[in-house]
Amino acid sequence: MADCLFCRIARKEILSEIIYEDDRVLAFLDIEPLAPGHALVVPKIHVYGLLELPDGEVEPLFLGVKLVMKKIQQALKPDAFTVGINNGRVSGQAVDHLHVHVIPRFAGDGGGSLHALVHNPPQESLSEIKDKLWKLEARD
Repeated sequence: MADCLFCRIARKEILSEIIYEDDRVLAFLDIEPLAPGHALVVPKIHVYGLLELPDGEVEPLFLGVKLVMKKIQQALKPDAFTVGINNGRVSGQAVDHLHVHVIPRFAGDGGGSLHALVHNPPQESLSEIKDKLWKLEARD
């Protein structure tokens, strides 16, 4: 997509602090970092979210995430990582291009776990939800 911010970064039309790149994935430092080394890992093809990512691109994306984590671990020595995807506007996705946040975590950084993000417990039982999910087949 010609005007997509992350596509333009991948094409090197917009400068960014690139920390990893291969033929299918690009990783760069977030311009509004939540922690030192906060990086975004993006597929070079334009897709809105994970559901639109072709199956053959899933492995390269997550191998890129793992490699970026290793680089950050070696360079900055964080105590842990939070890795996440905001998939859709309601979840907080601000750029319409799939991106994986790799956020280094340090003891005492004031952050919480992913469990602190949402407080919407189901009204149905887990068994009822499981039954609904098993009735559907995951297909492209």
